[in-house]
Formats: sequence, C-alpha cells, structure tokens
Amino acid sequence: MVQGDRYFETLHNAYGQQFSIDKVLFESRTEHQHLIIFDNAKFGRVMALDGMIQTTEKDEFIYHEMLTHVPILAHGNAKRVLIIGGGDGGILREVTRHQSIEHVTMVEIDASVVEMCKTYLPNHSNGAFDDPRVNLVINDGRDFVINCQDKFDVVISDSTDPIGPGEALFTSAFYQGCANCLTEGGILVTQNGVCFMQLDEVTTTDSRLSPYFADRSFYRAAVPTYIGGDMTFAWASDNAAVRQHSIEVIRQRFAAANIETRWYTPELHVGSFALPRYVLDALGQ
Repeated sequence: MVQGDRYFETLHNAYGQQFSIDKVLFESRTEHQHLIIFDNAKFGRVMALDGMIQTTEKDEFIYHEMLTHVPILAHGNAKRVLIIGGGDGGILREVTRHQSIEHVTMVEIDASVVEMCKTYLPNHSNGAFDDPRVNLVINDGRDFVINCQDKFDVVISDSTDPIGPGEALFTSAFYQGCANCLTEGGILVTQNGVCFMQLDEVTTTDSRLSPYFADRSFYRAAVPTYIGGDMTFAWASDNAAVRQHSIEVIRQRFAAANIETRWYTPELHVGSFALPRYVLDALGQ
C-alpha cells in the first residue's frame, strides 16, 4: 500500500519490505485488482498488485529465465507452450526466444495488466506480444485449462500469490486441468512462493498435484524482490526422467538453443533441484 512516498508490501503480517516511490506512473483499480506501477531508484520500474510486489525491472530476469528455460530445455522437444498469467510479458519474452517453439497460448485474466505493462514496462515483453506464434487470451486461467481441448508440451503458471484472482491457480481443479492439457511427457511448472516464508504452499501444492502427476518436485532461485529466502517453483510431470537429465545433456540443449541469458546456466538448472533439508522434511522425503 502507498503511504506518502513509500510503498509497503502487505504479503506477510509480521514481516515485509518497503520501496521508495520516486514517481507513480500508473495507479488504478482494474476490474480484478489494484494495480500500481512506479519508479524506484534501486529497482527501476516496479509493479504491484493488491499490496504485493509482482515484478521489477532490476531483477525480473532471474524469475522469468528460471520459470521458462528449465522446463523447456528439460523437455527437449517442446513445440507448444501454454502460459497462465504472466501479464507483464516476461515469461512470454523468454518463451519466444526459443525458435523451436511453434505456438504459445497465453491466458491472462486482467487485460489492464497487459496493456499497462506494454506501456510502462515495455522491456519485460520486448515486443513478444507481436510475435505471430502468440495467441493472447483474456480469460480466467482455471476456467481455461478445465475447458481446454488443446494439448501443450509445457505449461507455465506465472500467477500472483494465492490471494484474490491468483487463488484459483493453486487449486486441485486447476492442476487437474493442467494435467489434461499436457501431451505425454509434458511438464507443468508454477510459481510457488518463497519456501522459507510460505512452506505451507509447498506442502499444499505437492498434495494437490499428487493425484494427477506421477513425478512432483520443486526447484529454486534467489530473487531479491521476493524477500525471505529462495523463490520456489513447483514441478510436475508423468516422466521423472525429464527432471533428472545430466549436466551434459542440458549443456548440449542450451548450446543448441543459442540463447543468451543473464541468470540461467545449465549448472544452475541442475543444481536448482537440490532442496534444503527443512523443505524435504516438510515433504516427508
């Protein structure tokens, strides 16, 4: 929330962060949520929804590269990708950098987020919305996957936290819909909160994924904006082998993709699946 020239994040009751607001670029209540985009001297342009920081120009590449390149390169032959959420366009930008991808459907509930991010955070999408391979759908992500008749090799859920519009993207019905959307051997990855601060999200997601996916796990990346420890990404597939490739295989695929990254490396890809003891204990592993 805005207090004077400061933005205070309200995600956690007893712990939080604040950003100085150098200039408010856009602020409005959309059909679904409160949206603000402002300038900050350290993190550049910042977007927040309903009191929660969503993305910043300074460190967005970490999150978007890891949520995109890990599943696509692990799959090895992905042609069709479904993005749920991701209205800022960062995931779309990274997916379309893969020339082997033939089609991308992106489903975002809030058209205002897409339009405002095109205007005020243009580097996030970097023109990806104009890629002819992209089909943008303004719809509820849960409803879309439940009713979807198409199949995708990779599904990426770039949701907000499970509060407000994002809550539906953490339900059993959503995960079942995603499973039905995937081709054989397909991969689902989702934003899953900061595991140190939101460990219950990890255990709840694992239990809700279990009826629909034979292989489930999590991987991590340190994103400064998402305070409290490592950002956790949920991973689900019916093919455990795609999570267990050797470093040599991932290196070969990364080289073949011919993509320059600022965070992702094959070494980080493989190492990111190593989970801390407290997370393994919570998962009963």
